[in-house]
Amino acid sequence: MTRIQYYVASTLDGFIADEHDDLSWLLQFGMADFSESYDRFFADVGALVLGATTYEWILREGGGWPYGTLPTWVFTHRGLDVPDGAHIRFVSGPVAPVADAAVAAAGDRNVWVVGGGPVAAQFLEAGRLDELLVTYMPVALGRGRPLLPLSKVTPPLELTGVTRMGDAVEHVYRIG
Repeated sequence: MTRIQYYVASTLDGFIADEHDDLSWLLQFGMADFSESYDRFFADVGALVLGATTYEWILREGGGWPYGTLPTWVFTHRGLDVPDGAHIRFVSGPVAPVADAAVAAAGDRNVWVVGGGPVAAQFLEAGRLDELLVTYMPVALGRGRPLLPLSKVTPPLELTGVTRMGDAVEHVYRIG
């Protein structure tokens, strides 16, 4: 069964980027301790959903589009460039129709809500997020872009897994 998942790294105090959308706090840790977890997660991804800020960061900092031809939906209210060979759809409005389209496109694989926090929060508040996978990094920022900027308190989530990766800890929560 296809799941819609928010897979993300966070500081201990709940931020996914600093106030300037910088990730140097995260990148200082490298990928050695995390590549096995990421590769296992990504092997089951069949479609992506993300916001414009995350999309632009990936294009600017990531050295090109890393997701090949995976079907991708980007929430935005403005025109953005599409990398050669990428399968990108720009959307705005409610998340439910995008969730339905992404699930259909993913087939028997999962949908990754890449970020940012506002997009993931919209999916959660619409009842369209199935799982939250957060790797808490051993650092605090004090301010920045929140992990999940929600408008109300969620019901309790069910912890289904905990994995230590060096000094970081991944928590997996089932929603609903």
